[in-house]
Amino acid sequence: MIDLTAPAPKITLRLPAKRPAQENAGSAAKRRKETRTAPSGGIPEDFVPQQQPQIEVSGDAELHIREHYTDPSRFARLTVNEVMDTGGKDIVRDSVTRYFSKDYTQLAQKADHKQRPLWVCDDGRIILEAFSALAGQAQDFLITIAEPVSRPARVHEFKLTAYSLYAAVSVGMETETILHVLERFSKVTLPERVKSFIKECTMAYGKAKLVLKDNRYYIESTYPDVLKRLLTNSDIKRARVIRDDSDLGVFDAKTVKPIAPSAAKAANGRDDDLGAVITLDKLDDDEEDLGDESEFVHSFEIDKAQVEDVKKHCIGMDFPLMEEYDFRHDDMTPNLDMDLSPKTTIRDYQEKSLSKMFGGGGGRARSGIIVLPTGAGKTLVGITAACTVKKSTLVLCTNALSVDQWTKEFRNWSSLKEGQIAKFTSDEKHKFVGDAGIVVSTYTMISHSGERSAATARMIEWINSVEWGLMILDEVHVVPANVFRRVLTTVSAHTKLGLTATLVREDDKIEDLNFLIGPKLFEANWMDLAHRGHIAKVEATEIWCGMTSEFYQEYMDSKHAGKRRLLTVMNPSKFQACEYLIKSREAAGDKIIVFSDNVYALAYYAKHMRKPFIYGKTSNAERSHVLSRFRASGPGSFQTVFLSKVGDTSLDLPEATCLIQISSMFGSRRQEAQRMGRILRAKRRNEEGFRSRFYTLITKDTEEVQFSAKRKTFLIDQGYEYKIIPNLEQLIPAEERSSLHLTQWKDQEYLLDIIKGSELNAEGESVGDLDPTSHETYGDIAQPKFGASKIAQKKKEEEKKKADKARREEKKAKESKRTSLFKSWHNGK
Repeated sequence: MIDLTAPAPKITLRLPAKRPAQENAGSAAKRRKETRTAPSGGIPEDFVPQQQPQIEVSGDAELHIREHYTDPSRFARLTVNEVMDTGGKDIVRDSVTRYFSKDYTQLAQKADHKQRPLWVCDDGRIILEAFSALAGQAQDFLITIAEPVSRPARVHEFKLTAYSLYAAVSVGMETETILHVLERFSKVTLPERVKSFIKECTMAYGKAKLVLKDNRYYIESTYPDVLKRLLTNSDIKRARVIRDDSDLGVFDAKTVKPIAPSAAKAANGRDDDLGAVITLDKLDDDEEDLGDESEFVHSFEIDKAQVEDVKKHCIGMDFPLMEEYDFRHDDMTPNLDMDLSPKTTIRDYQEKSLSKMFGGGGGRARSGIIVLPTGAGKTLVGITAACTVKKSTLVLCTNALSVDQWTKEFRNWSSLKEGQIAKFTSDEKHKFVGDAGIVVSTYTMISHSGERSAATARMIEWINSVEWGLMILDEVHVVPANVFRRVLTTVSAHTKLGLTATLVREDDKIEDLNFLIGPKLFEANWMDLAHRGHIAKVEATEIWCGMTSEFYQEYMDSKHAGKRRLLTVMNPSKFQACEYLIKSREAAGDKIIVFSDNVYALAYYAKHMRKPFIYGKTSNAERSHVLSRFRASGPGSFQTVFLSKVGDTSLDLPEATCLIQISSMFGSRRQEAQRMGRILRAKRRNEEGFRSRFYTLITKDTEEVQFSAKRKTFLIDQGYEYKIIPNLEQLIPAEERSSLHLTQWKDQEYLLDIIKGSELNAEGESVGDLDPTSHETYGDIAQPKFGASKIAQKKKEEEKKKADKARREEKKAKESKRTSLFKSWHNGK
């Protein structure tokens, strides 16, 4: 009988074997010399390569990667003997079996299955009984080896994938450890095809590494046959760089070019171009260094501009490149004198996430992604990582407000001195003082390929010339976009740390992060953090708003997609629901954010309710002013602010306790989760049973219903539940309906006429460069105090300058006249 209450087996790291003690430095030097002159391009004659899995690579590398790592039917294609031994008996299937996509009744349970928390199914699914006494231990293990699919209150579902197993190996897990712990926790005997899948996906991982040295990229391995196999790929072969011995000193990115196979043969005087590019990594000849060697490292250089493609092809050949940085022994990159502030406290889950990045020991950092919900301290995790590496760090954000927030947090939580941190935005272009420091910028500033000012061009050139110890990518889910991923090919960084709350996208590019950044190192459980008080508890409500007959008739008759979208947002019932919620929640003391993707509707709602609003064209100065008054309390502060999609990410508003969503971006799961993140920070309000509130307003019988169903899936999988209010009668008391706007038909008719006469695009926005605060767009609506566009602000400034100039001229004329009269009086005239 297995003792299930015993602690889980210790995870062992796959470190190179130590050299036998009797081998002295002299013999090591001799062996290295023999290895350098060995036949076959530096491979010892007595070298016995480790058997590698023989997997056919299709001609189309992209197709192979997609099928090999993302196709759910990959398990079915594995050749195995038998999934389970049924003892020659037919599996009994009942009358409802046909209604379920998978039937696991053939999985025979172990005798003590009641004490075990996991069901390991033959298609890679793992079901965790969250109510089990061993659920905590099992969940920590599953987060390391599998992808979480759904985590409601009682039963959690995980999925074994090639990438999740790669991540497990990258943090030091052995194949046998994974199999042993799974068997220990599983209620059933591990299916053979699951065992085969785990072995196949872990045996080759970690055998090749991508390293950055002297601003050059190398693929390294202690297995020369692995490098030989990689070089059989024509694209990897074309990406390699061959240098003469005299060219090993100074690196000039402008002169280095990939060398064609013919040139490689000519340069090396041999036909074997595989051996020509495999060299031993240069090691110090000092005897004290030789004593620390454990294995010889073989490597070849690749072109910096083709690193992304090389990573992709290596994945296709089942040799994903592990990226590790030995920062403690890096004497070439200047050190940064920086530590965490003494007042800083790291929470246990933050420490656990960082242990996945630095847990290899020996002062090494791994590239990868950490997923934490908004409000759980992603910024502090990034700052702690920078303080650990103690090298120059580049932080990339999505907008200028995020740059200010990161800069402020670095100064608050670390010991950085004045001048050691700099900002690179459209308004500020500064370098740090000294040899090492922190630069905080945006993806757009680094990746923009158009015309630049001279100051910006010089800053970009400097950033590209620095060898960064760490690159922190905030909101890393935006990186797969073709524009932003250009950053990774122009900036050289030893280690990359991606941070996000939502590792989801609606396209198929989220998988690209596995080779652009690295594997997912850690993902937190939202509901667990909420129960422990690290993030706020949230009550989610979906309110169904019916349309008036006239609005719905126009919706059905219109063939214009933009007009149909606008009608669903401008639905009078939705406006009344929003107005009532704002009044009631403000009376309860909540700070409210109202989100609308549609700027047309954003301005209309905000003006009629006399609330400030922020959208894309709002200046940074005005944004900061509005948000500062929202964060404040007391007279002159704002209780409600309207935001367009510019507020979806990287907006720090810990005071917000209520969110109302009136329009959104189709069925985006990421946007739904990001918006909930605006109210997830642990609140200062400590009333018993207090919860933040998340309201989504949906127009019934329209496309919004289908979009909403898809948007909710991510949060439901995190364990959140949505309460449904099917009509306004259950939300708004009858005596209060008459006091709300758009209850009279004449007001509804007037609004409908405005919408009918508006020229809109497919998103329901006004066509042309119109100021959304103008009467021309929205009819007779009172001008708001806040929310003016940059164009309007510029006109206002110009008018002010003209008025000031007129006043100065008038004052000068008066003084001149007084002087003239005085002179006349003095002369007796």
